Amino acid sequence: MSGAETLLPIEVPPSSPGAPLPHVFADESRLLVAYIANGPDPSFNGTNPRSVSPATVNQPVAVLTADPYLAFQFGPPNDETISGHRLYALGLRPCEAFEVRNSAWIASLEKTNRVHPSHTPELFSNYRHFILTFHDSMLEFIAESFSTSVHNGTVLTVLMEGVGRRA
Repeated sequence: MSGAETLLPIEVPPSSPGAPLPHVFADESRLLVAYIANGPDPSFNGTNPRSVSPATVNQPVAVLTADPYLAFQFGPPNDETISGHRLYALGLRPCEAFEVRNSAWIASLEKTNRVHPSHTPELFSNYRHFILTFHDSMLEFIAESFSTSVHNGTVLTVLMEGVGRRA
């Protein structure tokens, strides 16, 4: 790692600020994340809140696919505790997406791998560290790249359709 970590905002479909309901599927090579994307709701007039679930129909559902990926972590902090995250001072904020440049996490994984007889630092040179922050959780993952798409449906159905497709 050369230099201090920095955050670079990146473009992904924005998550619903209220209940994005992110769901994660991962195996040893592929990571998929489905969440409710922020979009206009013609039935919402500002005074009629509604409840959504992973099975709520007709939602704009974003799917992020990293294939292959190296590692991921999913969970805290939420939007109320994000200020405790080590990258908050660099601009980490709720309901946004970032790339971490000069990632300490990638450096740590490279250092751990040094015990492998075939290790070379170049094995990690193309990996990038990404963060998506949601209302109640956060996803960090390491991959060379990822793609996104937006579908209409339920979070669960769209995710399972993505699981059934190979990129």
